[in-house]
Amino acid sequence: MKKFLLAGGLLLTTCLTAGCGETPQEATLPPVVKIVEAVDRGAVAFDTYPGVVKGRHEANLSFQTGGRIAFRNVEQGSIVNAGDVLMVIDPRDAIQSAGAGEAQVAAAKTQMELARVNLARYQELYKSDAIPAATLDQYQASFDAAEANYHTALANANQSRNSLEYTQLVAPAPGVITAVNAEAGQVVAVGQTVMTLVSLDEMEIEFSVPENKLMGALIGTPAEITFWANSQKNYGTVRELTPMADATTRTFRGRIALEEPVPGLGLGMTASVRLVAIPNASAGSYLLPLSAIYQTGDTAQVWVVAPDNTVSLKNVTVESFSGNEVIVRGLTAGDWVVTAGVQKLREGQTVRRAEDTP
Repeated sequence: MKKFLLAGGLLLTTCLTAGCGETPQEATLPPVVKIVEAVDRGAVAFDTYPGVVKGRHEANLSFQTGGRIAFRNVEQGSIVNAGDVLMVIDPRDAIQSAGAGEAQVAAAKTQMELARVNLARYQELYKSDAIPAATLDQYQASFDAAEANYHTALANANQSRNSLEYTQLVAPAPGVITAVNAEAGQVVAVGQTVMTLVSLDEMEIEFSVPENKLMGALIGTPAEITFWANSQKNYGTVRELTPMADATTRTFRGRIALEEPVPGLGLGMTASVRLVAIPNASAGSYLLPLSAIYQTGDTAQVWVVAPDNTVSLKNVTVESFSGNEVIVRGLTAGDWVVTAGVQKLREGQTVRRAEDTP
């Protein structure tokens, strides 16, 4: 019995010393962490997007009067000058309306002149006490009404003449016709788009931004543009960013204004857009994954890995959030920040970097 107890005690001592089959090396290996280098956002280029060349000034043209289109003078892709007649509506109804308006003006003018003569006659009779004041007031009212009718007829006639002019669709500025939406013989309504005119005097680059990248595409952000038809780098600035996402793509449309005209640039050409910096993120701000933040009370911190692979907490100031990313201040360019498992670390602990682990 004593031999059995002695053997059991030796076995238990051996198990405790050896870790019950676990080697001492395996039990003391430092934890593996994922890290990312803190790069100053004032010196880094961000995301790249496909873009397309658009005209800054694009107008959907329509008639100010309705009717049947008699003919059109341009095709899609036609270059036009300001004042060119692009399309014409059958003017016969407008001509008749203008003629009727002129006739109404003539009739109203005749009535007004007759009322003027009668008023003058009765004013003389009133001066000689031949008629009472009430009778004179009646003729004064008749003249006032005739004069008002005359001015109304003049206004209607001017409107009819304008309608006759509106039967011609005229180019408001030089440019290129990019779309034709109506043909001869078609009846169109007032305000219905029949053509699209794009001015060629100023080109822009249109691109789309996903919602989690909006912080990197704010208005005023500098951009580098490379066209597929021209390998040289061009520069511009984000001029416009729509406040609402597209209902189909769920992306936000942006426009970049070029700093200088690009020779040979044509509408519809493709480009590569690289946003260089964010104007609200000056030097000293850093973009990190949200998982890197270690929150203790009201203080935001991150774990920084030293050259000897030990970790320490560093206080940071959170500026803004964008999706799963956060912009912070308080780091130093070149710091290596832990991005996963931050809740399991302790001050001064030795860790292994994931890229160094086989």
